[in-house]
Amino acid sequence: MRRSVLIVVENLPVPLDRRVWQEACALRDAGYRVTVICPQMRGYTEPEEMLEGIQIYRHWISEEAAGFFSFFGEYVSALVGEWRLAWKAWRRDRFSIIHLCNPPDLLFLIAWPFKLLGARVIYDVHDLWPEMFEAKFRQRGLFYWCVRLGERLSYAFADLVIATNESVRKYALERGRRKPESVRVVRTAPKIDVTTIKPDPALKRKRAFLVGYVGVMGDADGVDYLIEAAAHIVHNLGRKDVQFLLMGTGPQYARLVKQRDRLALQEYVDMPGRVSNEFLFTALKTIDLGVSCDPKNSYNDHCTMNKVLEYMAFGRPQVMFDVKEGRVSAGPASEYVTENSAAKLAVAIDGLLRDQPRRQDMGAIGAERIKSDLRWERSVEHLLDAYRSLE
Repeated sequence: MRRSVLIVVENLPVPLDRRVWQEACALRDAGYRVTVICPQMRGYTEPEEMLEGIQIYRHWISEEAAGFFSFFGEYVSALVGEWRLAWKAWRRDRFSIIHLCNPPDLLFLIAWPFKLLGARVIYDVHDLWPEMFEAKFRQRGLFYWCVRLGERLSYAFADLVIATNESVRKYALERGRRKPESVRVVRTAPKIDVTTIKPDPALKRKRAFLVGYVGVMGDADGVDYLIEAAAHIVHNLGRKDVQFLLMGTGPQYARLVKQRDRLALQEYVDMPGRVSNEFLFTALKTIDLGVSCDPKNSYNDHCTMNKVLEYMAFGRPQVMFDVKEGRVSAGPASEYVTENSAAKLAVAIDGLLRDQPRRQDMGAIGAERIKSDLRWERSVEHLLDAYRSLE
């Protein structure tokens, strides 16, 4: 009899959340029946659909958290929707495993009745939620310690913990007090056939170079650093041959567009918001350089960024602030800026744009790392091994 899995993810819908979608597809291919609960957002608003053999339920959510109070509004509305849909999934298909993808570290509140009914619980740690909270609000206080409690309960409640990298695994062992055999690393990695994708020179707006960014535009993502760096390159260094393409959206998107306009960069910085996979992949094939502008802090240090891996998959060099797991992923495929400084980020971008042979070498190194050490097929092996350990 095929085993059934319920995956719950709150901060992005599927299939937009590439890690969760790839995990769901890998489990489907291994013979599991897979159901996913996720939010209605970013263009994915169908409340229910069957996609590529995976049952998807989507719930209403208040808004993406841009401030302190909306932070709680988002999570409360999400928990209500997840609770309702989890019971719907249970009635339709008695799942034996419930796979919780953080943030937030509150999803154990959804899982507890099903654990009592015999389901096993996997806690998939995408982000360190306490560090994320501190980076977002730049303070601790009572609510920070409530977040720490949520994390502790999530670790204690789970039968198995999946970590995205070794840094997260270390926290699971130490702060989560997990036994080593109960924590498995399943790295994020892109699964994209880049050989069939063609570049589009029109994206360069008749300029020599295109610098790209793809990702969320929130408080902790550092896109303001990149916009300031673009201003430095265009206005202070006098470079009129560089176009910037910043793809993605998030709670700070409107503010960042205003920042771009205030710095008189409308002609040089395109910000199309949410884009299709077709547009994204074409852009990644076209850019000369990618930027990961997440500032160095206790949160970003422990994150494996999708954009870092996507630039590498397309053979593109990149510049990033010197975050720990970013360096682990990219190695020599990136230039590292050791200080959270827009001016120094600009200097690094300018320097690489002037050094084509180095860019080519870095791009080739990144692509090879994705094909060998960081390939998704290896992560699938670890994922399925983790699932088998629960049987």
